[in-house]
Amino acid sequence: MFEQGDYVKVEFEDEATEEKEWMWVRVERSDEARRLVFGTLDNERVVMTDLRLGMKLAVSYDNIWEHMKAGSFRQ
Repeated sequence: MFEQGDYVKVEFEDEATEEKEWMWVRVERSDEARRLVFGTLDNERVVMTDLRLGMKLAVSYDNIWEHMKAGSFRQ
């Protein structure tokens, strides 16, 4: 489903404040059985102070709000 180079928009929530932020993650690989995407955070954070551009992440499919194929994403 998610391929290397694709982008997924992921919802992150600050557990202390319950503030939410949506950020793009560039997919490196996915694990269908475990329903996880592994990738790199591809934009600067505004709210989530514990995240940074370029950070490696594992993201649950449940937190993905949007998916764009590599060729259709324009920065």
